[in-house]
Amino acid sequence: MKPAGPPARPSVGASHAGTLVVNADDWGRDRDTTARTLDCVRRGSVSSVSAMVFMADSEWAAEIVRERGIDAGLHLNFTTAFTAPGRAARLTEQQQRLSRYLRRHRFAPALFHPGLVRSFEYVVAAQRDEFCRLYGAEPARVDGHHHMHLSANVLCQGLLPRGVLVRRNFSFQPGEKSLVNRLYRRAVDHSLAKRYRLADFLFSLTPFEPRARLQRILSLAHRFVVEVETHPVREEEYQFLMGDEVGRWIGNFPIAPRFSVTPRSSAAAQGEHE
Repeated sequence: MKPAGPPARPSVGASHAGTLVVNADDWGRDRDTTARTLDCVRRGSVSSVSAMVFMADSEWAAEIVRERGIDAGLHLNFTTAFTAPGRAARLTEQQQRLSRYLRRHRFAPALFHPGLVRSFEYVVAAQRDEFCRLYGAEPARVDGHHHMHLSANVLCQGLLPRGVLVRRNFSFQPGEKSLVNRLYRRAVDHSLAKRYRLADFLFSLTPFEPRARLQRILSLAHRFVVEVETHPVREEEYQFLMGDEVGRWIGNFPIAPRFSVTPRSSAAAQGEHE
């Protein structure tokens, strides 16, 4: 497929109150995921990536980041088996233990498990150390595969470095989720904001319908810091990010070149959203 030209961008001196960040997850998971994401980075439709470590393509993915200066954060992984050769047997065993628990039922991530405290400590520390080895520095951003970085053990144990940019919960309007669901997410985000930096809003790139949804996201990005999570390995998302439609969506509004922003207060953003 021949890449289209980059999305339209204003002049370097243009200013705006908000920021639109398009972040690609699963960087380094396998060669296809890395290659498709790199296409989108070159296209200018992806701002930054969330890197998985101890995966089949982690080494090559890190080389690309170092060569190209791509903005990469750590994509903590507790639920998908590590696939890199030569990993420690203890690490594999401990991650599998966490995976069995977190995937047991939908509420497991919200429940603190005292018997897994050391397993969480070990698996998080191992991934942070591996990120440092591959990328040459501690991650300035942290999020999680299947959003498991927000699991109760990770947060209650304080396993994420204080002050880093951490991915918040997905943002929903009234009616999109139950009131209890939205109140729980808001409580978690309020707690996160005390220790970490957060974007004002988080949305998934899909679904593309209704089209008004994407326009609402862009409208918020004119005033707030908005992160859009995407997975270019998925065909529908890849075609959107590599085609002309992404340019028609953002118009002359820029996709941030890097995820290095100072968000507005989450409370103010949330109040305006709802």
